[in-house]
Amino acid sequence: MNLRLPFRVSRRSVTTLAVLIGTVSLAIGAHAALYKRSVDATQAAAVAAVDDSAKGTGKLALVIGNGHYPDANAPLTQPINDARALSATLRQDGFDVDMIEDAGKADMTLAVERLKSKIRPDSVVMLFFAGYGVQAGRESYMIPVDAAIWKEADVRRDGTSIESVLRMMKQRGARAKLVVVDASRRNPYERRFRAYSHGLAPINAPDNALILSSATPGKVVDDTKGKNSLLVAQLLDNLNSQTSGAEAIFSKTRASVSQASAGQQVPSVSSSLLDDVRFRPEMQATTAKAGS
Repeated sequence: MNLRLPFRVSRRSVTTLAVLIGTVSLAIGAHAALYKRSVDATQAAAVAAVDDSAKGTGKLALVIGNGHYPDANAPLTQPINDARALSATLRQDGFDVDMIEDAGKADMTLAVERLKSKIRPDSVVMLFFAGYGVQAGRESYMIPVDAAIWKEADVRRDGTSIESVLRMMKQRGARAKLVVVDASRRNPYERRFRAYSHGLAPINAPDNALILSSATPGKVVDDTKGKNSLLVAQLLDNLNSQTSGAEAIFSKTRASVSQASAGQQVPSVSSSLLDDVRFRPEMQATTAKAGS
């Protein structure tokens, strides 16, 4: 029995079908390859993010610049400029910088907690504060912009003790602790106390710490004219010089501030570092090589 197909398959139809199947196969293959590359790229990005996060724990900085205090006669213009300039320099050096401006009590508390969560035993940790500082008892306090201070107890309630931040760094096992405090200003609260002290109290350095304060304990300094405070301007110059050791940089800053102010402002440097901390070693090595 002969069966007749209801349609005839021509050679052209077969060729067209083959081309169509090939095109679809190529499209599927290309899509699969593109998807694989996308997955690979995503995985690579995730690995890079983990690497960056791991690197970020090596150098950490909390930078606070407070300028707008309601109790002050006028805003402080330099602290925020100083915080921004120092943050930019520290980031060039590979620091993971958390910068906050015009921080209230809650802002400062959260910032310290963020810093605490990042610290690892190999971390170099730096705290910078510019604004109003107040001495209460034997400790120095960073004052938030929303502080309501009428008596010494209010300083302890609303302020953040510098020593408490240093203790936290030590408890977390930070390898080195650096502190720069530019807050030895005549604050707007001091005459509200029955007994008050000018300037800041001596900041006790725990193990492996280096502290630079804008004036010697108990001294008050007035802001100079300019975009940045005298302390930060000189610190930035030394950070960008060929000097790389933190102790040398802080000591040179102390000397240059004293010289620039004709002895009217003499910063305080306290060190218990066991191993010096190097700033921007790669850049400085390149500069030294180029000059040789």
